[in-house]
Amino acid sequence: MTGFLMKIIMCPLVVVLASYVFPNVRFASVYQAITLGIVLAIIGAMMEYLFLREGTLWMNTIMDFIASSIIIYLMSLFLTGARVTLTGAILTGVLLAVTEHFSHKYLIESGKTKKEPI
Repeated sequence: MTGFLMKIIMCPLVVVLASYVFPNVRFASVYQAITLGIVLAIIGAMMEYLFLREGTLWMNTIMDFIASSIIIYLMSLFLTGARVTLTGAILTGVLLAVTEHFSHKYLIESGKTKKEPI
C-alpha cells in the first residue's frame, strides 16, 4: 500500500513537471497530465506488486522505464490536443524511472515487498 500511495502522488507530479520542462511534451490541460499520471501509478503499482522483491531493483527500474515510455506515448495519441513525441515520452519515462528507482529501493530495504501467503 505504501508503494501505491507514493506512486499516486509522484507519477502525476512527474508527468506535469515533464510537460513544463520538456518542449516535446505538451498536454491541452493539466488534467490530461494528471490522468495519465494516475494511469501510470495504477499500472506501476500492479507491476511492483507482481515483480518487485529483493534482487530485482534494476530489472524493475528498467521495466518501469519501458512501460512508462510506451504508455505515455500511446495514451497521448488518444488525448485531444496532446502532443508528445517519442523522444518526449522517453525523457518522461527516464524521469519516472529515476523516481521509481528510489521508491523501489526504499520498499525493498524496508521489507515492504514481502508477500504474505493468504
